[in-house]
Amino acid sequence: RRRLDDLGFLEVETPALQPLYGGGTARPFVTHHNQLKKQLYLRIADELYLKRLIVGGLSRVYEISKDFRNEGVDRTHNPEFTMMECYAAFEDYTFAMDLVEEITCGIVRELHSCYRVPYNGGELDFTPPWPRVRFFDALREACGEDLLGAELERVAAAAGRHGIELPEGASLGKAIDVLFSELVEPTLVNPTFVLDYPIELSPLAKRHREDDRLVERFEAFAGGMEIANAFSELNDPDDQRARFEEQARARAAGDEEAMVLDEEFLAVLELGMPPTAGLGMGVDRLAMLLTDRTSIRDVILFPLLRDRREDKA
Repeated sequence: RRRLDDLGFLEVETPALQPLYGGGTARPFVTHHNQLKKQLYLRIADELYLKRLIVGGLSRVYEISKDFRNEGVDRTHNPEFTMMECYAAFEDYTFAMDLVEEITCGIVRELHSCYRVPYNGGELDFTPPWPRVRFFDALREACGEDLLGAELERVAAAAGRHGIELPEGASLGKAIDVLFSELVEPTLVNPTFVLDYPIELSPLAKRHREDDRLVERFEAFAGGMEIANAFSELNDPDDQRARFEEQARARAAGDEEAMVLDEEFLAVLELGMPPTAGLGMGVDRLAMLLTDRTSIRDVILFPLLRDRREDKA
């Protein structure tokens, strides 16, 4: 927060109860407003509202908030979690990479007086600069073949050869995501940036300036888990509509985590959004790494736990 304030970011608050959820690929929690007789959702991300503020003329904004995702509970996921999201006009994803590295390394130095942190019986080395590897380069090294531009059948075959079972009816994007999660993510122990993701995984990110099969997106990993996700934000309303429509087709085919088509956000985007960098950082996961905890439950005072009877069963 101090560093963002120093860099001229304005801290804001956006709605936790939303008439339409968006900004992430996740299932929401659903509630109902009795007087308005209206279904509402707990936010899964702050993104679309923060981008509205960029369109409205604010140049740098951030929010540290509770987000909610109706998904599984495991050592890196809690349905209620703390997220920092920030957006900077006239910047791109390389700015966000530098910002993640600067903020994280600053916290590490303040807490540990060096860049090396004990973690899970070993050590994490946060010394900058962190390695940067392209998504499909990392996947090729792990699975032994280049899957950039591959069709679903070829990706599914690669998964089968590695004993990875894909969800029934998995789309091309979902299949690539599962393959990467199983083969690459566990190997990313020291802080690493993975960049230039396939477009199928990133409906809100701008197409890559050199290859339109990719987008200008990165994720930062440490301890084998994602700690940050950022884009050069998509600011073309026609392209955004086409991406939303593709997500709608995925939902119709059974993908409950696909994004919904948000006409209100598209109307705002048509007013004109400048080139913008957007970043989300998982505060709980960062706390795990810096306090040598391997479960997110250890850094949340009141985590959601499974029912004891369910565990016994």
